[in-house]
Amino acid sequence: HVYTDPDEAVEFVNRTGCDSLAVAIGTSHGAYKFKGEAKLDFDRLARIGDKLPNYPLVLHGASSVPQEFVSQCNQYGGQVGGAKGVPEDMLRKAAGMNVCKINVDTDIRLAVTASIRQYLAEHPDQFDPRAYLTPARDAVKNMVAHKIRNVMGSSNKA
Repeated sequence: HVYTDPDEAVEFVNRTGCDSLAVAIGTSHGAYKFKGEAKLDFDRLARIGDKLPNYPLVLHGASSVPQEFVSQCNQYGGQVGGAKGVPEDMLRKAAGMNVCKINVDTDIRLAVTASIRQYLAEHPDQFDPRAYLTPARDAVKNMVAHKIRNVMGSSNKA
């Protein structure tokens, strides 16, 4: 892994004038993030936060890969084996350390796919996207509401 150097982060922000900065502290894209246990470098994140106080930091590749969606995908014909992500308690901790945006695209895709797989397996006669996309939208809505309220701590902060 290549991690963000705190001094280089300051130089990058000063030279580019960017609005926010995605930092590398151990996250990675996709559903297969860690070979062993998840580890985020919170000391590095704290040092970056100290050098860039009140500056908005971003975590890319921070999906938690909810195992209920992995199981649901697999139950209905998927082959999503061994996928795991960043535990939600780690994301909650990062959210309290200048991190203002946490990208969870894989979680959204898993929610959609799991829901669609289940719907089509239980309703093999259906072919209307409006039928199977309705529960998929609901799954995404519920998962994102959970992330906003319980993981990112950003309820009522729009």
